Amino acid sequence: MRRSDQPQPALGQAIRQLREKRGTTQEDLAHEADITTGTLSLIERGHANPTWGTVKGIANALNVSMGELGRLADGIG
Repeated sequence: MRRSDQPQPALGQAIRQLREKRGTTQEDLAHEADITTGTLSLIERGHANPTWGTVKGIANALNVSMGELGRLADGIG
């Protein structure tokens, strides 16, 4: 994952909100989503745009659909 010139902070905020609501640490969510903690941190802070596969893994780890995650991000942005 590389840092992006066009970050998507709303997606990161949505992921963080869902993670915190679930009471999960970044480390635990990253492990469940099969990504590094550093990658998750960059995504949550809006410094990186995840691939489609990464978003799918995060959504699955959060037990939400990609559509639900997208709707939440759209409401934030």
